[in-house]
Amino acid sequence: MTVGPGEVFDLIRYGHARTRGDLQEVTGLSRMTVAQRVDALLAASLIREAGSDRPSGGRRPTRLEFNIEHSVVVAATVDTTHSHIALTDLAGRILADDSIDLAVVDGPEKVLHGIVESIHRLLERTGTPTGRISGIGISVPGPVDPRTSRPSQPPIMPGWDAYPVAEYLHDALPVPVLVENDANAMALGEHTVGFKDCSSIALVKISTGIGTGIVINGRVYQGIDGGAGDIGHVRLGDHPDVVCQCGARGCLAAVASGRAIARQLTELGVEASSGRDVGELLARGNVEALRLTHEAGRRIGEVMATVVCLINPGVLLIGGALASSSLLSGVRETLYPMSLPRATRNLDVRLATLGDRAGIIGMTRMVVDEVFASKAINARLNEPALAR
Repeated sequence: MTVGPGEVFDLIRYGHARTRGDLQEVTGLSRMTVAQRVDALLAASLIREAGSDRPSGGRRPTRLEFNIEHSVVVAATVDTTHSHIALTDLAGRILADDSIDLAVVDGPEKVLHGIVESIHRLLERTGTPTGRISGIGISVPGPVDPRTSRPSQPPIMPGWDAYPVAEYLHDALPVPVLVENDANAMALGEHTVGFKDCSSIALVKISTGIGTGIVINGRVYQGIDGGAGDIGHVRLGDHPDVVCQCGARGCLAAVASGRAIARQLTELGVEASSGRDVGELLARGNVEALRLTHEAGRRIGEVMATVVCLINPGVLLIGGALASSSLLSGVRETLYPMSLPRATRNLDVRLATLGDRAGIIGMTRMVVDEVFASKAINARLNEPALAR
């Protein structure tokens, strides 16, 4: 095993070592080598000294920690009708944010141009130079191929298939850019804040569409080409005549998504056109919205029963514009009876708690995990690792 400054940084960042003495004990490096590694990280402002830690004889050793103020991250979440853009510190705390009302159907260039303009407004508002941006993370409401970082046949994003999202943003701001599916970003954000000790969580986002994010052992599970968790296009056998946006018939999203409920509400004389509209009606206690959302939850629970039996998560979170007690109760009504008792005996099914912040926090973490990985730190400090 080799231990360079990047590996030492990892130990400090993840709390496996809190002092120089801890680093010696964990790595087996000499006191001098540990000092060299720590000094290099301090000089680069990647870590900082944070007072004293537990007593050691008559003197308390200095505690070391990740410097979350080293730089900032730009995190953006694109939804079907609007986008949320934020500047965050490296822990995902929002320093400033903005929202723009541009729909994905307007096309990638118009939406991404609006996001770039929003980023510049945030930088100007906060007095942040572009040189302090460590990276950009953006989530979109559709599958993303992890090999290309491009949307991959997204059913509700016309014109976005294979569009070079990362390249567009990198041309505007020359920093690393990561692109991810929105449910994946939300799942990672919720995991980061509230479920770090849970080895397997799933989050179902129900808004205008339906998607599931899966986090296993602290990492997003994307599948072979980014299609994991796309439950909105699982076919329901009893709705063969309902046409989905993807062109197929009987998809879960065509029956139980925010768009589907909005259509049903419109037929009943209640004006709604998107999951966001349905969410607002739920917040106002509209009886028909509550009834239809509860039934949608039941259909979603039927599909999620298979997901739960496959991945056996410890936590299943319900998020998105339709996340509500009526949806949650509907999911529970069908999920538990249709799942193996063994698969649900330790399952916690609850509403997600972070709201719009989940995707922002998740994208920040993805950027930080990439930009501040041990290999990246070793390359940045231009110092080869030493053998133990």
